[in-house]
Amino acid sequence: MEKIRIGHGFDVHRFTDGRPLVIGGIKIEYERGLDGHSDADVLTHAIMDALLGAASLGDIGFHFPPSDITFKNADSLHLLSIVCKKVKEAGFENIINIDCIIIAEEPKMNKYIPAMKEKLSKILNISISSISIKATTTEKLGFVGRKEGIAATAVCLLGSDGR
Repeated sequence: MEKIRIGHGFDVHRFTDGRPLVIGGIKIEYERGLDGHSDADVLTHAIMDALLGAASLGDIGFHFPPSDITFKNADSLHLLSIVCKKVKEAGFENIINIDCIIIAEEPKMNKYIPAMKEKLSKILNISISSISIKATTTEKLGFVGRKEGIAATAVCLLGSDGR
């Protein structure tokens, strides 16, 4: 009998000058990037937290602490590949699906979503059709609405053969 687990992830980063904006492993055309210890890819970070949570393995801060210089400016897709290995080692062979929301007033994300899905599907080793990425605004409310940063949420479903 297959064992199923659900995980939820959330991440947020503020905008900063002098950095590229990377979301879902894709460079987004925008005048500011996101501030963070790694590349500050909010979408990939939310996905990592969802996967780690579903496998009861803690969070990305535990595995990749900001105090560790090893992860300074790290490519979040590389970190995601490490998370995928940890999830498999914990006995979860199948990432059944991932459902995500990017929360940003700007820039608009829709034209980048197909490339994000393609890039993430390769790292996650799942079909593009198993990944949903949506984008929304906060109708100009809160820090996102004031264009101070970007947030992302992710939900995943993991499966194992129960061994």
